[in-house]
Amino acid sequence: MGILEFPVELNLKEHYSFFMFDELTKEITKDLEAKESRQRARRDGAQAAFEYAVKHILEQLWRNSLSLPPCESTINLGRSYYSELARYRDPRLTYRQVKAAFDGLIACRFIEVTTGGYFLRERQSGALTRFVPTDRLLERFEELDGHPAFVFPYDVDQEVIILRDKIDGRKVDIDYKDTPKTERFRANLRQINECFLRHWTDLRIKDSEVRRLAERILQDQDREPIDLSRRTLTRIFAKGSFEQGGRFYRGWWQNVPSEYRRYITIDEAVTTEYDFSQLSPHMLYFAHNYEMGDEDAYDRVFDGEHRDVVKQAFNAMIQASSQLNLKPDKINIDGLEMSWMDIRQRILDAHKPIQHLFFKGIGNKLQYKDSCIAESVMLQFVRQNQVALPIHDSFIMRAGFAGDLEEAMRRAFYDEFQSDIPIKHEVIIERVALFNADGAPRTEEVTKDDREHSQWYDRNTMWLVSRGK
Repeated sequence: MGILEFPVELNLKEHYSFFMFDELTKEITKDLEAKESRQRARRDGAQAAFEYAVKHILEQLWRNSLSLPPCESTINLGRSYYSELARYRDPRLTYRQVKAAFDGLIACRFIEVTTGGYFLRERQSGALTRFVPTDRLLERFEELDGHPAFVFPYDVDQEVIILRDKIDGRKVDIDYKDTPKTERFRANLRQINECFLRHWTDLRIKDSEVRRLAERILQDQDREPIDLSRRTLTRIFAKGSFEQGGRFYRGWWQNVPSEYRRYITIDEAVTTEYDFSQLSPHMLYFAHNYEMGDEDAYDRVFDGEHRDVVKQAFNAMIQASSQLNLKPDKINIDGLEMSWMDIRQRILDAHKPIQHLFFKGIGNKLQYKDSCIAESVMLQFVRQNQVALPIHDSFIMRAGFAGDLEEAMRRAFYDEFQSDIPIKHEVIIERVALFNADGAPRTEEVTKDDREHSQWYDRNTMWLVSRGK
């Protein structure tokens, strides 16, 4: 396993925060060993695996204790998991030592199980064991300096290209043989991830707003907590094909509710967001040589009303491989005073040129095309050592690069479809006075404002320290 090192960045193993966590891990490992009733010490290989398992679990617990909101950790206690599908798991984790570390942490009252794991063989489904740190362990975490994002190095050997398929009704990660295509995907994404790691992306909200945001995230069951240490991307393909799906996931900024995305900063600078307008309809029309016209693809269905519902329904209809006579659970049509079938028909009537393309299951194929566009946009800026954060059909970038971002998006879309597409711009108003035209902070004004953003300020200071600045 390697550690990424950049010329301007300190070796994280020489950083004080790393040593603090390392010492904590050693102390807790000794506590666990003292609690065991072993008659002989582990052999060298087993001992190293045990210590690594303890460290792995503690790292996850520390990360999750600092996420927004704090969340449970999970662990796979199935023996077979540690001997199957080596591509997607950490080979340094073994069943015996993970189980020993986990049981030891429970016995020493460092963790407690909230939900037991299970697997129903007849249904081929189950759930992972969930657990949280006890107050005893949380007190030890509070003694640590720094933040997990600055302490733990990026594992360059972790698999970033994931292939999924549906087996027995559930989505599972499947193995594959590498080809020049998958190797290109992986090499490109590692370039992108290495660039992302050379920069610090944060969320500049007032300390008083943190609890409100946490509550907002808890309200959305499909939204994961914000973990600022998740600074890299994974590309996930669908239906067992490297020409379906392929979107980029697992960056923390993708979990931020849309109303908070304007507060994302990159290297302390404010950002702006550019969005492909009506991306799915444009791709569907252009890919099959149809003209979409000037009227908005969603607004034309109900004369500008119920846009969100129409957008959700439109995407569900191109994703579905059947007629979709039953409303998808995630689409809320309360208050529309019409049935799902009525909505479905109105969308078909509004898009007669492409009626025959609905319910053909081509949604994942379109996602592959938009993922290739996203890859192209990000790579254009990697060459400049700049970050363009993807949120599927939009990108967030330092305000000073707004014009470059719009041009890059237009170019990437045109290269794929030989057509132009409207681009929407999220204008930042309320904080512009605190920053220069290139997005950099005006020191005096921002220093005063930082009193209300102390958590953001502390993290950015830690980032500068970790880079030797």
